Amino acid sequence: MEKFPKYFLSLFILVIYTNLQAQVNCNAIEGENCKKACEIYNNSGSQGSKKSQENFDKAIALCPTFADAYMEKSVPYLKRGDFVTWKKLIDKAVELDPKTHLGYRGWCKFQFLRDYKGAISDIEALEKIYPTGYLGYSANGDYELHIAKAICYSALGQKEKAISIFEKQLVKEDHNVGFYDYYQLGVTYFELGKYDKALENFEKQSKYNNFAENIYYKSKVAKIRNKDYLDLKKLALKSYDEGKNMTDGYTHHFNKVYRTQIEQL
Repeated sequence: MEKFPKYFLSLFILVIYTNLQAQVNCNAIEGENCKKACEIYNNSGSQGSKKSQENFDKAIALCPTFADAYMEKSVPYLKRGDFVTWKKLIDKAVELDPKTHLGYRGWCKFQFLRDYKGAISDIEALEKIYPTGYLGYSANGDYELHIAKAICYSALGQKEKAISIFEKQLVKEDHNVGFYDYYQLGVTYFELGKYDKALENFEKQSKYNNFAENIYYKSKVAKIRNKDYLDLKKLALKSYDEGKNMTDGYTHHFNKVYRTQIEQL
């Protein structure tokens, strides 16, 4: 039987994250007030609505140690750009339940704040809790958190360290390749002038998920080597116009390429 493409798992995670608030098993919670708080949380209403925020407040008042309520209450502030309020709430959630919320906070530091050091700190703290295991995915489903950490090191200019983390994660048998894993590794190699390794990873990326940015970098390698690159440039532009490019509903992707950059190649 044909193997289900690994990158579809990331799409599944993204759909779940986008449409559903995580439900909690209230029967596993001790204390009558905390059980009531959990029930209120599970029936809080649409994310970001006045009703849901009021219900999270009720849940917190009943059970001040109920971490999920702080986390979910924080999300609308993050999406609206009120990072000060978001941080107060998410920090409380992490304090109460680091296993569950460290990875989310770390990812958001990367995605929304470009706080690469803060993101690395949170992901590495999570690694201490799960030293040999799976850390989970970014909130948008694009990256496993080891890969996200590698991107952060790349962003800080520590390219060789980033490559080491990328490659160690990508060879794991249980790693599900994300939408942009090999692309990010390829760009890191490209920035070091290691064009053979860069192209190798752009070609691998093409087999999972080809898109304008990946094709653009392949054309850049061809141009540097004085080879015909115009067909690749045209394909990159075509892919971009067809919507086959790196998009995010709230922020800009790391190593995102824009149409004007492709045109100017």
